[in-house]
Amino acid sequence: MTSSRNARLAVLAALSLIALVALWLQGPIPQDPAYHRFADTRTLLGIPNFWNVASNLPFPLFGLWGLARVLPASKRREPLDALAQAQRPAWIVFFAGATVVGFGSGWYHLHPDNASLVWDRLPMTLAFMGLFALLVGEHLDVRWGRALLWPLLAIGLASVLWWHWTEAHGHGDLRPYAAVQFLPLILIPGLLLAFPKPGRGPLWGVLALYVLAKALEYWDAPILAAIGVTGGHALKHVAAAAGIGVIAGWLGRRAIRGEALPAGR
Repeated sequence: MTSSRNARLAVLAALSLIALVALWLQGPIPQDPAYHRFADTRTLLGIPNFWNVASNLPFPLFGLWGLARVLPASKRREPLDALAQAQRPAWIVFFAGATVVGFGSGWYHLHPDNASLVWDRLPMTLAFMGLFALLVGEHLDVRWGRALLWPLLAIGLASVLWWHWTEAHGHGDLRPYAAVQFLPLILIPGLLLAFPKPGRGPLWGVLALYVLAKALEYWDAPILAAIGVTGGHALKHVAAAAGIGVIAGWLGRRAIRGEALPAGR
């Protein structure tokens, strides 16, 4: 069993190394100015880019719902299962990051540029890194998840600050941020497949919602042309926030069902 586990870990480590080397070989990646040009720029109620701003509301709604579940429980709520209790700080970071994403992204979309984009990306890295640390703890070893949380958060924040500093000095480099955002998208499915556990269906749903969100972002203008109400970017926010809601609901069902710590953890 140990050799099989080590082999699976080696595969995940090799995939990570290949992805990082391939990204590094790309050379510095500056921010594309076209990134800030969204299809729907209409002003409503005096708010520019109204739908791209307003569509961020679900983030704090679902994020606060999740925080209510993971902060020290009141008598009116179900207590966390043992596994979630062991990683309460990571759950708090994840849901707090998801909550602040709504404000950071809303601020960015009021006046999209590189300076405001920093406040969009910083909370996203908190959510990404918090979730990744959680899943490492749940599928590999709770001690690993707890030990990795703060270094991962530091790496995530540093990746955004590095991009911002290099962009301000005329040689923007998105590679560290790209690694922070997209490497977990390789490793999280890998963890779910290589170290399966029952009751993880909602996490696959979250990954599907994230893929949908990226597709909606890519088809921003065609969606606006097709439906006329809003562009794909606003719908991207709704799809991504729905993933936060799925996780919060899943955590609540776990509290009722109960999920024990793995033996020896």
